[in-house]
Amino acid sequence: MFKSIQDDLDAFLARDPAARSRFEVALLYSGFHAVAIHRLTHALWRRGWRLLARFLSQLGRFITGVEIHPGATVGRRLVIDHGMGVVIGETAEIGDDVTLYQGVTLGGTSPAVDSASQVGQKRHPTLRDRVIIGSGAQVLGPIVIGEGARVGANSVVTKEVPPGVTAIGIPAQVVMPKDKAAARAFVAYGTPEGCPDPVLMTIENLRSQVADLKERVGDLESQLRAERARDRAS
Repeated sequence: MFKSIQDDLDAFLARDPAARSRFEVALLYSGFHAVAIHRLTHALWRRGWRLLARFLSQLGRFITGVEIHPGATVGRRLVIDHGMGVVIGETAEIGDDVTLYQGVTLGGTSPAVDSASQVGQKRHPTLRDRVIIGSGAQVLGPIVIGEGARVGANSVVTKEVPPGVTAIGIPAQVVMPKDKAAARAFVAYGTPEGCPDPVLMTIENLRSQVADLKERVGDLESQLRAERARDRAS
């Protein structure tokens, strides 16, 4: 237990340049408090003390501004940076060395609202090791975010993201291909420098297609005028 707490503290020190000491993180970081409370509530949940687990998790939500359902599975060295507004659902699974920023939602989707039909059903995302989710991003449904993948700020993800890529936008699209070396590097807010804008890319692609079509139409008009000139001459 103490080794797990130490690992969590060290993870905050490694990924937050504002953190100066373990003592500062332990005393002042709401993200660390939320993870520590969840480790307690999850242990209670697994042992069948589910009402107490939910009560303590809601108390933790009031204190930290982070809502983690006690049924969620959280790996080692999770960092919730800034933390306020983070929501992690019951069947969410989070791997090791994952980083979440403020306003992130790991939400569930289900075609039914009948609670009896959802017992034991996987409704929330799975985040593999070293995933980074930027602030305000919404990851929805029983999808998998691959190892080392990054989701940019304010993105909405409803489909699986392959390992080692960067996805941004609404809906999220892969904008940077897999790079084994870069995938292991930490990138704040999940958005690497020089990351292209998918909307701008789409607009530029459409502009290029329109330019090609205009050129082809001009060629056809020139051919048509030439044929009409030959017909009049004959």
